[in-house]
Amino acid sequence: MTESVADAIARAGTAVELLRNAPARPTVFPVTPEFTNWRSEQRSWRESVALLDQSHHMTDLFISGPDALRVLSDVGVNSFANFAVNSAKQFIAVNHEGYLIGDAILFRLDEDSYDLVGWHMVIDWLQFHGETGGYDVTFERDGSSLVREGDPKLYRYELQGPNALALMERITGAPVPATKFFGMADFTIAGVRVRSLRHGMAGQPGFELFGPWSDGDAVREAILAAGEEFGLVRVGAKAYSSANLESAWVPSPLPAIFTGQGSADYLAWLPATRAGSLAGSFASADIEDYYLTPYELGYGRSVSFDHEFIGRAALEQHAAAAQRVKVTLVWDADDVAAAQRSLLEPGLPAKYLEFPKARYGQYQVDRVLRGSADVGISHDCGYITNEHAFVSLASVEAAHAEPGTEVVVVWGEEPNSLKPAVEPHRQVRIRATVQPAPYSAYARQNYRAQ
Repeated sequence: MTESVADAIARAGTAVELLRNAPARPTVFPVTPEFTNWRSEQRSWRESVALLDQSHHMTDLFISGPDALRVLSDVGVNSFANFAVNSAKQFIAVNHEGYLIGDAILFRLDEDSYDLVGWHMVIDWLQFHGETGGYDVTFERDGSSLVREGDPKLYRYELQGPNALALMERITGAPVPATKFFGMADFTIAGVRVRSLRHGMAGQPGFELFGPWSDGDAVREAILAAGEEFGLVRVGAKAYSSANLESAWVPSPLPAIFTGQGSADYLAWLPATRAGSLAGSFASADIEDYYLTPYELGYGRSVSFDHEFIGRAALEQHAAAAQRVKVTLVWDADDVAAAQRSLLEPGLPAKYLEFPKARYGQYQVDRVLRGSADVGISHDCGYITNEHAFVSLASVEAAHAEPGTEVVVVWGEEPNSLKPAVEPHRQVRIRATVQPAPYSAYARQNYRAQ
């Protein structure tokens, strides 16, 4: 029998102990790591146009049936009042106590047909409630290439950068119709129908293109053939994994699934392989200390109290309370260099800072200090070539969220955990400066306007 998360927690002792010492290796996108080098690939979505392959690392949950919209509305905090066919939205869910489960992109493909795409956390939560809640709904799950046998059901490509629009018009041979942010349109490429989502993954103009896997090679080759004129650069897994640092999306906050109403049944249903791993300097024996509200990650604009959903009453209370603010922390260059230099010096070094993405657990949670006081937590961290900066995305108390505020990020674990990605190391304190999220001025001003 497959071990459940509930069984795994019982074996480990507590949820924190299970996650802190999880044997799972760091998540690796199962595509080519680098086509050229990740620095040049990062530059391409700012300077020309980038082609990224999203076909392999995300989970698709296809949802259909008479109650498909009802279960989505019952679980999601979003409004579905004007959710038309051929549109998409960032789907967000919370637990009964109003704490974040996760987010993913929801496509409405047809009247009673949807595709929820992204990390598995919120997908698992929706599927559980759909299967156990008496809904007339059907789920078809297509996991990532790390867990699936055979080819994906869909190819999914991303075109990002200032030349993306011109390239699309060259490939399709026609002007691209005006499409609002997260709107969808159909194109013909290489003689086949291609569905498109208009958005900007790295804070730049872009298109997400998808269709049946059997069409993927022809579509990709047509893009590559037309792309040379526009400076097209293929982007591998290393650069792609860091793109969220520019758009300020936090991809994997710890889901609030381990306590609260209904958690026992959910943890008994959820396979232990999807529990995740916890990394970072923030350390508490209480798993609830790691929970976040949607507001702490900047998702307030997506919350709508126009319908009943799981956690609504609790989320209304969170909305009325003081909230931490999502910011970018720009790490001090000298302190980053000193942490890396410690690898070349005698004695116990600092925790290794991987480039371009330094997260070493699925859920990265590092302490943020102002003086001696904890004022927030740091999430994803890594290097942005386009800004010549090592940064992290963080949620900090509003009183310390003003750009220019000086804080400290505590890097490394104490004591060292047993995760495979954790080598013997010592904690270090790295100075950082609070800046807006997104950090890129272009992304702040234009991301949702494209």
